[in-house]
Amino acid sequence: MKRQDFRFFHRLRVRWAEVDMQKIVFNAHYLMYFDTAVADYWRALALPYEEAMLQLGGDLYVKKATVEFNASARMDDRLDVALKCARIGNSSMVFTGAIFRGDELLITCELVYVFADPATQTSRPVPQQLRDIVTAYESGEAMVRIKTGSWSDLGEHAGGIRTEVFLNEQGIPAEMEWDEGDRTAIHAVAYNGLDQPVATGRLLQASPGMARIGRMAVHRAVRGSGVGRQVLEALVSAAKARGDHEVMLHAQRSAESFYLGLGFVPRGQPFDEAGIPHVEMHRAISAN
Repeated sequence: MKRQDFRFFHRLRVRWAEVDMQKIVFNAHYLMYFDTAVADYWRALALPYEEAMLQLGGDLYVKKATVEFNASARMDDRLDVALKCARIGNSSMVFTGAIFRGDELLITCELVYVFADPATQTSRPVPQQLRDIVTAYESGEAMVRIKTGSWSDLGEHAGGIRTEVFLNEQGIPAEMEWDEGDRTAIHAVAYNGLDQPVATGRLLQASPGMARIGRMAVHRAVRGSGVGRQVLEALVSAAKARGDHEVMLHAQRSAESFYLGLGFVPRGQPFDEAGIPHVEMHRAISAN
């Protein structure tokens, strides 16, 4: 088994509490590593697990887990936990996993899940939608589609995400969240394979030739999956299409590195907005 056999990787660092006196990882912790990676696998699918399973009418339960030990991980090792869905049966999903230290294969595993009724835990056929999503991911296909449009078209879904992130999660007052900008803005919403909205943002005209992106919000269960980047790039493309030459935004300081990685640069001094530290950031829009 080699690294190139896998598309999905979860990275971790071995901590002190996970090793014995010889600084070798306790065997039971490898299953915990794989379990953590499975949670990140669902994030890569852009599926908020609880909401997705509710819509699919079931849940996944571990039926069998087997682990094969080739070599031990040690204190402070940086490990890559790889996963792939090897087979989908009538009611089962079989995942193959491997743990690498660099290119060195340490551990392999097989995890067998059964899709079942959560109330009775009796097995059910794996829904076709879930089969299609997993198969598409393993084939390298995109996990979300981005739709842009007006507030009348997308406001229900964009507003739902913003309510959850800004009002419920960050405690921003409703009177500061909703404004007239929504009526004139271009909105973008990312939808996963179950047509669930998972991220949003909006585009305003700050001044002639200057676009302003704002209200960027990503469902907490799929953060880190690249969905926010796709929404942002869709809005930049919309700004370019209408002839803007620069785009600016007010970035929360906690997200500054995210925007730096996408070509935005800070301008001016940090400031507070709705009681949250922000910084203004800009990016030129290529004419090509």
